[in-house]
Amino acid sequence: MSRIAHVILESTAGYGAEVKAGRHHLITDESTAAGGADAGPAPFQLLLAALAACTSTTLRMYAERKGWNLGTIHVDLDISREGDQPPSKIGRIINVSGPLDDSQRQRLAEIAEKTPVTRTLKAGLTIETSVKAA
Repeated sequence: MSRIAHVILESTAGYGAEVKAGRHHLITDESTAAGGADAGPAPFQLLLAALAACTSTTLRMYAERKGWNLGTIHVDLDISREGDQPPSKIGRIINVSGPLDDSQRQRLAEIAEKTPVTRTLKAGLTIETSVKAA
């Protein structure tokens, strides 16, 4: 297998943490309602951000190959669940400001269903966990 992404997270207290992704640093936290300090996005928000970024990037790449002007891409995502169950649905609405016809917008919807992060989320993953002493 070849690694396609790698992040390191460090948390010293509370729910906040610093995430290092290559040369990039970001903060994640829980909302104050969930007991955090709301210093950064919560984990599900980061998951949706990854899906939104992948969606936008993939659509832009596709449109460039086709010579389509997408203008501004706006991706609106929400994740939901029933009761205490794990989340079971992500809603995705994509708006583009460029002059596209219905068939082009339909094709973009089809491409959005094939983005790498979309396919990964739909297929599921194996997560192998180990806990070690520091």
